[in-house]
Amino acid sequence: MLSVRMLSFFILIFSLCDADSICPPEHNPLTLSPPEIIEEYGGNPVTVNCTTALAEHKGMYFTVGNETSRIIEKQMSISQSVSLSDWNVTIKCKVKLNEFNECSKDLQVITFKNPEVVHSVQLVNVIGEETQYRLQCDIINVAPVQYVTVSWYKNSEKIQTESFNDTTTKTPVNESSILRVNISREENVVEFRCEAQLDFRPHRPKLPAISKTHRVSAHYAPELKTQNSADDTYALEGTDIILSCEAVGNPLPVYNWICDGKNMLENTTSLSLPRVHGNKTCACTATNYLGNITKTIHLHVEPRGCPLTLTPSETVVKFGDPVSINCSTSVTDVEGMGWEAPFGGTGFERPPVVTWRVEKLEEWTPSPFCYVTLVNGSQRTVSPVITVYKTPDSVSVSDMGHGSMVEGREYDLKCDVINVAPVQNLTVTWYRGNETVKTDTFNDSTMTPVNASSTLRISTQRDYNGLTFRCEAELHLGPKGPKFPPNVTSPPYTAVVLYKPFMESCPDHVTVVENAAFSKSILSCQADGNPPPTVQWFYEGKILNSSKPLTRTDSGKYTAIVENSRGRSNTSVHITVEYSPSFTCKEHYEITVNDKHQSICEPVGLPTPTLTWLKDGKQMVSPQRWKKNDSGKYLLRAHNTHGTAEHTLYLEILYAPEFKEGNESKEVLQGENVTLSCSADSNPPSNITWIYTAAVNSNMTTEGHQKTVTITRATSTNAGYYICVAENKVGRNTRFITLMITGKSSQIPFPIIWVSLTLLIIILILLVVCCRICQKKRGHYSFFPVKVSNVSNIPLTSVQANGKAKDF
Repeated sequence: MLSVRMLSFFILIFSLCDADSICPPEHNPLTLSPPEIIEEYGGNPVTVNCTTALAEHKGMYFTVGNETSRIIEKQMSISQSVSLSDWNVTIKCKVKLNEFNECSKDLQVITFKNPEVVHSVQLVNVIGEETQYRLQCDIINVAPVQYVTVSWYKNSEKIQTESFNDTTTKTPVNESSILRVNISREENVVEFRCEAQLDFRPHRPKLPAISKTHRVSAHYAPELKTQNSADDTYALEGTDIILSCEAVGNPLPVYNWICDGKNMLENTTSLSLPRVHGNKTCACTATNYLGNITKTIHLHVEPRGCPLTLTPSETVVKFGDPVSINCSTSVTDVEGMGWEAPFGGTGFERPPVVTWRVEKLEEWTPSPFCYVTLVNGSQRTVSPVITVYKTPDSVSVSDMGHGSMVEGREYDLKCDVINVAPVQNLTVTWYRGNETVKTDTFNDSTMTPVNASSTLRISTQRDYNGLTFRCEAELHLGPKGPKFPPNVTSPPYTAVVLYKPFMESCPDHVTVVENAAFSKSILSCQADGNPPPTVQWFYEGKILNSSKPLTRTDSGKYTAIVENSRGRSNTSVHITVEYSPSFTCKEHYEITVNDKHQSICEPVGLPTPTLTWLKDGKQMVSPQRWKKNDSGKYLLRAHNTHGTAEHTLYLEILYAPEFKEGNESKEVLQGENVTLSCSADSNPPSNITWIYTAAVNSNMTTEGHQKTVTITRATSTNAGYYICVAENKVGRNTRFITLMITGKSSQIPFPIIWVSLTLLIIILILLVVCCRICQKKRGHYSFFPVKVSNVSNIPLTSVQANGKAKDF
């Protein structure tokens, strides 16, 4: 086998020799799957894949008729959807070797249409004992005709096969096949069947045959069933009498009755004469287009008061069984009596009883009659009514050679009843399963055994697949016959119906637990079709890996595609994958006080878990807003139908600074030491800043989170506002302390205080402006305005924790 590199080299050399040539078949790097398409015209589109063995090429593409698909580069496989609605579609897969050369491979596409069959028969001539026929089989609307085979069958034997050599026409056409045959009289009825079949030989599918059947027989002139052309019949005066004239012929003869020169206008094998009086002579003529024959019947009408009694007067006998009939008389003026018959007859015996007895009745139309001769020389006769029957040798059902059936089409089943008599008493009943679907009776008056048949036409449904059909032949012989009518039932015929697949009993939605394997056990879907279909499941457009357990991310729509030779169908099921709860939360959270209560740690799970908060082992009722004392350790417990999960977290409540004391005014004597302390309750701890007028006798110290301003021997210069600012990342708070110095020289003139307050306000405004400018240059800052009243124009100083002062 050539390597890919050698194959590429070979193709390159070959292309240099002939720039317009395609690759030689034995070294073509392209492979088509499927390699050919044989589908019914108008069916679902078929996808074909094209794969190249070349690792390097300039692109692959398809040509469909005159259209060219997009060139795909850097891939070794492409696909194309093929429509089945074009009889002359041509498809090629091509791979570009370089800018000037390429290889191609043709996809053979055969779109077909099964034919309809019309069968006609023409009688050509009758020569002696043989009849010539011309049988024509018309194959209608079939494509492609080159794959059609027409077979002729005589009874069940194939006698002729014909095919057609038109290899260019792909669209539907009509064709005919002619069969000429001679049928002899000995063959009786011959059945001819014309069968048309699409055969994509040698290793391709063969479609079911479509057939039509016709029965023909030899034609001949009428002949009497009995050899006697004259007959004597006896009847009592005033009784109704029926005269019988049976002839055979093909076509069936037409009968004409003439009695005593009068045309009786009866076209039947029997003539009814009501309440006869006087003797009559009747002639029955049976005629068809090949000739005629006449039977003469002499009717002897006896006066009423026949002294004979038959026991029984009517009887039904199975062919070959014994039979006996007693004939008796009650009159005394009898010379003698007896039975006249071809067999079982008696001599002239003495009254009062004489018996006609046959040990084994093997005559289909026995005609014995009992007679009595009176002493005055007159004679009376009476005949019994005898029906001889025979059950069929066999009863069978055949499909007339069509084999498997296709859903939606019509087919004939045939019931053959072999060697039954009398056929006029026969009833054929068809059963589908245990359901009666058709009953046939027969009007043939033939008393000898014949073969009879009944045809059942069925329009196939998928439910018929595997269903049995049978027929039952039953002889209804009247009240004198057996108590239970004799019957013979055929062996069952099992129908094979081919039909497009489908999925049944599929739910719209299925819920499974995570890590369950995708299998039939989680779905109640059942694929049905004939031939048995293949089933392929897809998820998000990809073939499903049934060995991979389903995870929580696999919820969604799953689609099953079922396919067989009759077609394909699809169905979808939405699968929800449920799973037990779990947490993916942090172990520490910060929440601002007075925030609305919301879940900061949500579990995942399906169904959605219920979440319970526990603190100090007790279930917690969620507050509307978080409070400062809500900080602490919490246990979160999530639960659904598949399990329980727990998670521990620490919740820290953050809040802005809060002063224990509010604004205040403090008055001290000049020369006293003054201590001003500032601390705030907050989380996280606040950064404390004092804003006041710096002096040489003032000092600030820090102890923990408390800052203290100490003034030694206060003087009037220490009087004014001391502002404490507490700030953390949550917020800022401000506290004002007004320090007043009393005693000697402690009074500050009012104008000075007013000027100081004005300066303080101006300084605060400038401070705000500077902070805004700094924010724009360096980042984001928060500014909290301070409401100041009754403050003198005193310069302010912000004292930081290091004790150094910075003027504003």
